[in-house]
Amino acid sequence: MQTNALPHYDDSVNTTGCCPKFNPRGWDNADLHFKDKDFIRAITKSALHIPIDMGRVFGRVQGHIDDAGAYDNDNCIVLSRDLSPWRAEHLFSVSNPVPDEETIKLSGDFITKVFEGPYREARHWHDDMRALAKSKGGTSDTVYFFYTTCPKCAKAYGKNYVIGVARL
Repeated sequence: MQTNALPHYDDSVNTTGCCPKFNPRGWDNADLHFKDKDFIRAITKSALHIPIDMGRVFGRVQGHIDDAGAYDNDNCIVLSRDLSPWRAEHLFSVSNPVPDEETIKLSGDFITKVFEGPYREARHWHDDMRALAKSKGGTSDTVYFFYTTCPKCAKAYGKNYVIGVARL
């Protein structure tokens, strides 16, 4: 895959009016290569790893991304990771600057894996991603997850796809 490219995010089916139905084609075992790729960084509060204000924060950030014309379904991923039991970091890929939000640049090589199942499995998926990165010669313990749908939409669609993304 070329630098700063992501697999296509197919948002064409949206029967819930909230999250599109995720199509995992192209996302499993993808090699991602980022060089100064632009992301919006947002922090959410948690209580023992359970998100508290995610809906409010994601709504604000997505509204700013839409207002700035920075959404592109060929450049769509939100990388999430817990910083502690009380805070989580979320990196929203963008195609151009977004006023009123913190922009960061991300560089590095990453590997992906598609998981399907309940969110409570994330701790096992984290271990799987660390092992996958190690098998590919990676030395980093940095693992993100791309939660492709909210819990209500996952239930409506009958599948809960989560993409693991590990830095090599």
